[in-house]
Amino acid sequence: MRNIIRGVVMGITDLIPGISGGTIAMVLGFYHELVEAINGLFSKNWRKHVLFLAPLLLGIGIALLAFSRIIEWLIANHSLPLFFFFNGLILGIIPFLLREANFKKTFRLTHYSLMVLAALLVVATGFLREEDMEVIWTNLSFVQYIYLFFAGWLASSAMILPGISGSLIFLLLGVYPTVINSISNLNISVLAIIGIGIVIGLVLTSRLIQFLFLRFSTSTFAAMIGLVLGSLIIIFPGIPQTIPYGILCVVLFFIGAFLAYMLGKSEHS
Repeated sequence: MRNIIRGVVMGITDLIPGISGGTIAMVLGFYHELVEAINGLFSKNWRKHVLFLAPLLLGIGIALLAFSRIIEWLIANHSLPLFFFFNGLILGIIPFLLREANFKKTFRLTHYSLMVLAALLVVATGFLREEDMEVIWTNLSFVQYIYLFFAGWLASSAMILPGISGSLIFLLLGVYPTVINSISNLNISVLAIIGIGIVIGLVLTSRLIQFLFLRFSTSTFAAMIGLVLGSLIIIFPGIPQTIPYGILCVVLFFIGAFLAYMLGKSEHS
């Protein structure tokens, strides 16, 4: 039951382009156990790891089905304040990542340079993207299905990284509304392609992530923080046209930042 609840919390956060499921796993104290379970799926103790992961996946599935329609409605009707809230979430998790990296003692000029390069990479990727953030793909072509497969692959890597949300990757790649719409309407063909990409990505990428954290922890954190900073620029939705709407957007931005900051701070309490 505990892992089902953990999965529900992870699922809710993975729907939102702000805090990753990996961050939640770290805050709740089972991040390394999660990565170990994913890496151990093809070991002789695979049954133990399946029993650990199955209730987590059940909880994530429950959360995705229960909350995807709400997110889809907000995107369609109130995207500006929603994305201000997302920006707040993203900004608020940065102090958590800096503390995890112990940046005051570990960061050198090379790490700050890596952080800037990672941020510029995200910005460049976002500007190269032609699709609007609110476009939902219909009647998908073969190329779009392939694109969704690799989007799922990349998003799965982000899902298990503390700080980078899989939904943020979907957003940067221009497929976030399509993914949310497919979940809320149970579009099996789209979900299957994305799901295959996510599963393959988790299995193959989790070992790389574990290796990077073991061998290049500080550089990995620097790159992650840069990716998060760059995403703030890309998903900024624009300036509100009216003062009341602008006040709402600013309030939601600070609420998102506060929630993310408190969530990250709780890991150290």
